Amino acid sequence: MREPAWRKTGSTPDYRFSMANERTFLAWVRTSLALIAGALAIDQLAPDIAPAPVRIAICVVLAIIGAGLASLSYRRWARMEAAMRNNQELPYSGLMLVMTVGVAIAALTIALLIFLAR
Repeated sequence: MREPAWRKTGSTPDYRFSMANERTFLAWVRTSLALIAGALAIDQLAPDIAPAPVRIAICVVLAIIGAGLASLSYRRWARMEAAMRNNQELPYSGLMLVMTVGVAIAALTIALLIFLAR
């Protein structure tokens, strides 16, 4: 596999910062796996939580957020690494806000469905 162009610029950052960036990347991947597993669990283990179209919609939204987070987490890691190599300010990411809002809406919807099912 070919080395990305940004790895050839600037200087190698302190390994502690690179490793912290990598741990953050791995945490984002774990979060994306948890969202995908949650979608699967709702679909397979809670079929009576809501009518099928609502349940499927929740599962699809959670799975899409998880897949999006997994794919964007590498891009975020690379941008942070490139900024550190070039002694630049770390770039802002609106991804965290989007993910937070999406997960909050899904959680509130699931809580409401659990409440109504009782």
